[in-house]
This record gives sequence, structure tokens and C-alpha cells, in this order.
Amino acid sequence: MGWCALPLLLAVAFMALALAENPSQIQDTNVTSPISNVTNVANVTSSTPTRAPWAVPTTAGAEAPSNSSSTSPTPPPPHLPSPGPSTAPVSGGGGERHITPSLLPASLPTPSRNPAPDPSSGPTTNSSPDPSSGPTTNLSPAFSSDPFKSTTLAHNITTTATGGNGPEHDDTAIIAVMVALSSLLVIVFIIIILYMLRFKKYKQAGSHSNSFRLTNGRMDDTEPQNVPLLARSPSTNRKYPPLPVDKLEEEMNRRMADDNKLFREEFNALPVCPIQASCDAASKEENKEKNRYVNILPYDHSRVHLSSLEGVPDSDFINASYINGYQEKNKFIAAQGPKEETVNDFWRMIWEQNTATIVMVTNLKERKEVSWCGDIRTRLLSPVPHTHTLALERLRNCPTADWRHTLVMCKCAQYWPDQGCWTYGNIRVSVEDVTVLVDYTVRKFCIQQVGDVSGKKPQRLVTQFHFTSWPDFGVPFTPIGMLKFLKKVKACNPQYAGPIVVHCSAGVGRTGTFIVIDAMLDMMAAERKVDVFGFVTRIRAQRCQMVQTDALLEHYLYGDTELEVTSLESHLAKLYAPSPGAGCGGLEAEFKKLTSIKIQNDKMRTGNLPANMKKNRVLQIIPYEFNRVIIPVKRGEENTDYINASFIDGYRQKDSYIASQGPLQHTIEDFWRMIWEWRSCSIVMLTELEERGQVTEWTGDGADGLSAKVTERTGDGADVHTEKCVAYWPRDGVMVCGDMAIELKRDEECESYTVRDLLVTNNRENKTRAVRQFHFHGWPEVGIPTDGKSMIDIIAAVQKQQQQSGNHPITVHCSAGAGRTGTFCALSTVLERVKAEGILDVFQTVKSLRLQRPHMVQTLEQYEFCYKVVQEYIDAFSDYANFK
Repeated sequence: MGWCALPLLLAVAFMALALAENPSQIQDTNVTSPISNVTNVANVTSSTPTRAPWAVPTTAGAEAPSNSSSTSPTPPPPHLPSPGPSTAPVSGGGGERHITPSLLPASLPTPSRNPAPDPSSGPTTNSSPDPSSGPTTNLSPAFSSDPFKSTTLAHNITTTATGGNGPEHDDTAIIAVMVALSSLLVIVFIIIILYMLRFKKYKQAGSHSNSFRLTNGRMDDTEPQNVPLLARSPSTNRKYPPLPVDKLEEEMNRRMADDNKLFREEFNALPVCPIQASCDAASKEENKEKNRYVNILPYDHSRVHLSSLEGVPDSDFINASYINGYQEKNKFIAAQGPKEETVNDFWRMIWEQNTATIVMVTNLKERKEVSWCGDIRTRLLSPVPHTHTLALERLRNCPTADWRHTLVMCKCAQYWPDQGCWTYGNIRVSVEDVTVLVDYTVRKFCIQQVGDVSGKKPQRLVTQFHFTSWPDFGVPFTPIGMLKFLKKVKACNPQYAGPIVVHCSAGVGRTGTFIVIDAMLDMMAAERKVDVFGFVTRIRAQRCQMVQTDALLEHYLYGDTELEVTSLESHLAKLYAPSPGAGCGGLEAEFKKLTSIKIQNDKMRTGNLPANMKKNRVLQIIPYEFNRVIIPVKRGEENTDYINASFIDGYRQKDSYIASQGPLQHTIEDFWRMIWEWRSCSIVMLTELEERGQVTEWTGDGADGLSAKVTERTGDGADVHTEKCVAYWPRDGVMVCGDMAIELKRDEECESYTVRDLLVTNNRENKTRAVRQFHFHGWPEVGIPTDGKSMIDIIAAVQKQQQQSGNHPITVHCSAGAGRTGTFCALSTVLERVKAEGILDVFQTVKSLRLQRPHMVQTLEQYEFCYKVVQEYIDAFSDYANFK
């Protein structure tokens, strides 16, 4: 507003100066008023001066004056000459002007306006001014009685000096100057007041400019829907601007350097409380017990309002807030995990908000490590639950100087029945279906309001997606599971439904992570860029370390690789076609992405200890610390808890497999101790004791500096047999290995494998268990099996055994526990999903295996074999319904 008033202020200022300079002209009606000249000056200062169509063209600073008589409009004089190219400088009150000399008609006389001026009359006006006489006004030519000529001649007035016209001033001029100055002061004062009021209002609302104002928890429906909610302000000046997706990998690597230094800086730069908002409702005494954490409270302007219960004060409160998606208002409700006393309110919110999907990203109970040393009594970070205040106070009084302990903390109350139905307040919840998968569980509920005598109130289907792969400490080691989980949620949420309710324990960390990933995937699709920092700031949620950025990079690098079983054939045709610009087929290009996965050698500490090196058959394949199989330590012996074996996740449950190397002679006892400790009742052996004709070469092509290449042995070494595994079972009778005794009970030859039933006895515990070994003979010494039927048969036999023995881990081994072992685990997982969902994802399955154990599915041939077996399995069914 101040800038808009600037031309007006300049105009008033020039008016005052002009009046002070020529007050005598005010009373002369035959002379062009200085006000018209002032108006012309004001027009010059304006950005777009107005001019009549017939006006005399002028150069910079000159404008055609209007006639002083206002009785009738004056037509343009026909005799006005065209302006010449040259100009003459003229001094004025506002600076130097230029007027065109050629506008003066040469034929007109130039008499003085006052032929006999009185020397004492003040300002002198003549055609030949005396330089020493002070300010003068030259009129050239003489003023004419012709109004047209008067207008024309007045146009050529030249001001030669600034200042007053003498010591004597007319009273009218003084009044005009005072009025002008007073008006100027009033205008300036009003502008200052308005500017201060606007600045104060902007300061109060400025922090709210990036968030939507909510009325009773609802967004204003009149706001345009086609504008991305992320587009709030230009991001060019931000320290952490949006990232183009093609630079995401490079930026990820840069920020992860030096132990994630730049990521930590970015996280610390996130505003803890980006807006000044109240939490009055959550802070009321009646509602304090409804909050799980004392420092995680919903804002009043965005909290979810429940319908009030009659006679129950503040019954409209629940610790939950509306959160926007990328382009969708109120797409989510971020809530805390229900407490025992708020479960009824939780289901009331589900009903009133017409929610069809609940996303749960916490387990009911999780471990939390508490430690103190000396005067530092506790390092348990906020948020702090009310329920743990007393327990922590007791621990603080513990006399132990250096103490560490792991607490089991309740993260969320179970707000659903395990089976049957249960009533929560006025909402009846019945379980319709439960599907348990490796990363998440899907529960389907039927809910209905009770107390409806007519029975006309409809039932609703609510689906809960419970993500169970979030570890107690830290974040998931791979984003693959979260991406699958998110895709399932997006696909299953109906369009007609209300907001998706997302909750963890506090409703900020993991909840915010899920919401950010969802929004950024939508932003990637729409704008080809991501803005994690900006979005996290706007939704006022905490960001849990860097998992959301990992997930975005995962999606960008590998995309969506899931396939319907009906589209596998066409997908394979594309994979066998040459990949443009890659110089190889699509299948090989896909496998190269897998070999680019960096092997984390720094996370193989135990396997690389000198005492354990001799226990590894292949030094390039050592288990990671996070999932290595630990066996009991022998009394009085160090480093006896190690064996070269890794836990591997399956389709429906974690640690479904134990991927192990073939036992060495001095690790047979460790192998059987592992079988006993982890109650493994099924062993799959994918190699012969000795094989010939092939050799594994390790080259420097992989991301870890090593890549496996299996080639056929030629020349004199073609008949050389190499030990792949030792016989860890008796051919007859009993084999004793330390405290373990193994007895062969049955040995049966099948079409492509041998089944051996073994009885394992732990002499120290005086207990026995039955273990079945499946020894596969269909894998040739060089290459891969000729068909997939034999592999399908042994997988089916193992799964049948598992159903009878209790679904404990399946121990799978070849020689090194990577190539054939990984292929078996991949096929078993993929085929199980094909049967359950009619969906397959060979790429992500193998990728997940390689993240759990190095070099799983070792060669391109083995990777291609996975696709062929799945295709053969699908072809064996003529009706898609057979997969269900």
C-alpha cells in the first residue's frame, strides 16, 4: 500500500513547491495555472502518463498544459508545428527538464507580458531576464488574447530557477501551501498507521501461511482442489529445497557420508514447533489422562472433534489431528495409539469420520533400553508416558552407579477382538478375516452402532493394516517392506471413505514417516521431485531418521516390479528383448541392478574374527551381524556361538529359513547344535558331497568389489572332485557329535530327491526330536536344472512337512549357502505368494535375500531359472481360481 501511495505523495509535494514558487498566477485567469503544470509534472512521475489524442508531443519532462478556462473544452490548434529533435534543459523544482525549442513559432512576435514593470512589484517577467534579478519567468512569445494561442504559448513557459517569487506572498498561496502540507502529513500518518496494522496482522498469521486453517477440524471446502498443497512459497531461497528425482541418488550418497552427517543436520534444522498454536483442549484436566504422552498434544485448530456425549464433559476430545496429503485435504488422521480408557473414543472416531482404513505402525509392546551412569540417572528420551512415571522414579532411586536395563513398554492397547465380536461403547466390532504376512497383518472388521431397534443402521467394513516389521530399536533395515505395505493400503482404501487413520504410539514419528512417504510418492509422480523437509515441516510431524528418503530412492531406482500372474508371459518377452542403450537384454540389466547392491563388509564382525575364519567355507560369504544365527556358547570356551548361517524372511513370517553353508568336518557339531537350538525340523540339501566340472571365480565387478562367476572346469582339472559338503548324518546306525546323537531311521529315494528321517537326541537334556532331510539331486554339477518340475516338487514336499512339524525355521544349504540356497528360498517365497495373492515379484524377492545374506541367487542363470520355474508353475494351472 505504501508503494501505491508514492505517486500521490510526489504529486502533492510538487503541488506545494509550485504554489510556493508562483503564487501570483493563481489570480490570473488568462494564464495557465501552475496547478496544470504541477499536474503535468505529476503525470511525468507516474509510470503511464495520460495524454489527449490531440496533445502536442513533447520530450521527457514536457507535457501539453490544459486550458485554464474550464467552461468549455478547447479544440487542438491546427497550426501547431511538429516537435524538433533538439531539446533545451530547463531548471525546475523537481530537477532538470527538457523542452523543445522548435515548438516556438518563428513568425509570432515576442512582446513582454508586462511592458513597463515596476521595479518594486516583486517578481519580474520579461523576454530578456536579468541574470542578477533573481528568479524570473520567461514568456516566449507574448501572451495572446486568442485562447488557442494562449494555450500554445503557455505551453512554452520556461522556468529558469527554483524557489519563491519574492519576499511578498499572497495569503491565498500561503493557505494553499499549508493545506497541501497538512494533507501530505495526514496522508503519511494514515499510511504509517495502516502499514503498522497490516504488519502486526501479518506477523501473527505469517507462521500460519503454510498450513490450512481448520474450522472444527474440517478444511474449507471452497478452497481449490487442483492446487498442490505443497505449493506454499518459493523454495529457491530455502536451505533444503525440493530435489529432482534424477539427483536423488547422488544427494542421498552425499548426505549419508561421514556417518549421515548432513542428514543429521537437516533433521536438526526441522522446526520443533513451526507454528504458535494452542493446545487448550488437550491440556484440560478432564483430558490429561486421555493423552498417552504429556508432550504430544494435538493443536486446537486441527484436532478431531467427536460428537459430545450427553452428561459427559469434554467428551468431544481425542488425541488425533487432521493431516493433509500431497493434493488431498484431510487425507489422514494422525492419532496416538489408543489407551485402555480411550478405546471407545477411538472406535467412535472411526464411525463418525466414516473411516474405512486403519494403519497401525507399532506393535502392542516393544522394548526400550534405559541406562544411567553416575549422576546421569536416566537417558530415556521423550516422549514419556504417564504410566511409566512411577517406575522411572523407582529406577532413579536405584543405588547402582552404572546400570542398564531393557524395559518392555506398552505402546498401544489392543483395540480389537482376536476373534468373534466385542462392543466398544456404542460400536460393535466383529472380526471377519485375518491374514498374516511377513511384514504386516491385515484384519478385516465389521462395525455397527448398537442400540438400533429398527436394525436399519448399516454395517461397515473397516480394514486394519498392521505393519509388524518395525524393530524395537531403530528403523527397518530395508524400505522394501514399507513400500509393499503402503502400496497395499493405497490400493485397498475405497474412494468414498473418510480419512485414513494412521497411528503408532505417540502418533508422530512412525505415523509421520508413513504420511511423508505417501505424499512424496505422489509428488514424484506429479512433479518429478521430492520435498521431504518442506512436507515434514508443514505437517508438523517428527521424521524418524532417514527411512522415508530410503524408501523414495528405492521407488525411484527400481520402480514397481510386482506382476499379476496373467502378465508374466508378456513381461518375460520384454525381459528377453534387448534393453535400449544397455547393450544387453532386459533380464541381464535387471540382474545387474541386483549385483549393484553394496555388501556391508563392516557388518560382518563376528564372522571375520580370527577364531572364526576357519569356520567359513567361502571367505566372501559371511553372515551379517543383525541376522546371523547364534548358537549356545560352550562352557569354558570362547567364540563358540558362531556358525556361518543367516536367518531369512519368508512370505508369511520372519526367520522362515536358515540359510547355511554346507558343514565342514570341524563344524558338524555346531550345525546340529543350531538345528536343536532353533527347533528346525526340515533340512534341505541342494548339493552333493563332492562335485566336479565347475569352479567359482570372484571378480571385481560387484558393488562390494566381488562378483561370483561359475564356470565349467576344463582340461586336466575337469575330472577333479571338490568337496562341497561333508556327510553330517550317519549312513546307518548312530553318529555322535558332542552332546548330540543322530540316528538314521529311514532313507527313501524319490524322483529327484532323497528323504531321510533322522532322530536327534540331546544327551545333556535327555530329549529327542524328529528331523527330516530333503536331499535334492536334480541340480547338475554345472548350470541349472533342466526343468522346474523337480524344484516345484521338493518345495511342495517341504511345505507339507512344515505344516506337520510346526513351522519352525527350514534349514537350507548348498556349499557356500548363497547361490542354490538363495534360489530355493526365492522360489519358495514367490510361489507361496502366487498361491495366496496371484501376484509375484521376483526382483524384489531376490533383492531382499541379498540384503539379508551376501550373493544370494549368485548368477544370472539362477535368476533366470526363478522366472522359468514360476512360469512353469503358473502354466500347470488352467484356472486362475486355483491360485486362491
